[in-house]
Amino acid sequence: KAAMRTFEEQTACVVEALFDDLLNEDDVDFRCLQTDSGEPPSGFDPVIIASRLRQIGDQCNMDFERVSSQVLHEMEKFGTAVDSLCKRWSDQNPELVYERAFLSVSVKLMMYILKKGAANVNPGHLIKAINENAQVKNYIETHGGWVSILESKYWG
Repeated sequence: KAAMRTFEEQTACVVEALFDDLLNEDDVDFRCLQTDSGEPPSGFDPVIIASRLRQIGDQCNMDFERVSSQVLHEMEKFGTAVDSLCKRWSDQNPELVYERAFLSVSVKLMMYILKKGAANVNPGHLIKAINENAQVKNYIETHGGWVSILESKYWG
């Protein structure tokens, strides 16, 4: 089956939906009520995928207080920071696959930075971090893309 969008375009849609969700946390999101009917999603829905990505991010229990001041001020280093944090977290939790750890840490760090109110943060930093990590990209594409990858069977 042909994907209607490239991996990079799908990543951008998912991350923008995630940002929208994180920035509008106080608003009641009626879309979640509509999409959580218990039926498997048919096709690519960035809102559903973003909410699953956020759940993965919520599983990251790292303390970002010590590591974030540099990243807060130098967002172009976001991908590098995520990679090193991810390796540290993976070392502490060897049962985690690197790709899941990367997504979890990147989403959680982005949530943390948004909570801190960093003005220079935008979805592009997370999109770039995911799209430029060949290992994560290949893993997601090999397992059927964004729609399939966030099903729990791949993440244990």
